[in-house]
Amino acid sequence: MDARLAELLEQRALVAARVQRLKPVGYFAGRDMDRERRLVERMAEHAPRLGADRLAAIMDSVITAGLAAAEEEAARDR
Repeated sequence: MDARLAELLEQRALVAARVQRLKPVGYFAGRDMDRERRLVERMAEHAPRLGADRLAAIMDSVITAGLAAAEEEAARDR
């Protein structure tokens, strides 16, 4: 299960990196906290034991890590 979670996180990071390159304002500057809150609310419907507060903390870490990886990749590609 943990390996599958790692694979899903990697896939999410790859997709997010592609999206960041398309945004007019990407990476950390383009973070949309309202969109993230809505995402967490939808996720909480599928993970009631975790609830929105715990999922918010988890997703903040996931998004932060993905954005950092995307920025590092973009800097290497320049």
